[in-house]
Amino acid sequence: MKIQRHAAILRVVRERRIESQDELREALSDDGFVVTQATLSRDIRELGLAKLADPRGGAYYTHPHRPAVRPELAQVLPTLLVSVDGVGPFLVLKTASGSAGAVTEALDQAGWSEIMGTIAGDDTVLVITRSQRLREEIATRIQTLVK
Repeated sequence: MKIQRHAAILRVVRERRIESQDELREALSDDGFVVTQATLSRDIRELGLAKLADPRGGAYYTHPHRPAVRPELAQVLPTLLVSVDGVGPFLVLKTASGSAGAVTEALDQAGWSEIMGTIAGDDTVLVITRSQRLREEIATRIQTLVK
């Protein structure tokens, strides 16, 4: 649940201007995450979010360019992966809503040489391999990690 909540926090901060913890807590609640102020403060600290001053007034939360949360693929996949499918050299991973970025980050961090690149949407990850055979190997490896 923590990984999904962290992914939701990062998505909200990336997509909207969030000026306070209360505003962030409301946004998370809209996404189905009910958190206490203490939990949210801890999440903000763990994620390395920063509050930047706006020259026009006010301040807002932002995330540094380097991801602070780097979960292992074996931790992320069992909780966030919904399905695996593919055709040719393209593997399509369906994830929980808003979780494709976290899955992509963990997959990229794994550094599997068979993967040429990844593209993340909201709930879909496109994995590009060099061949159908390599796509099938990656799909098998991913499905093994989910079990």
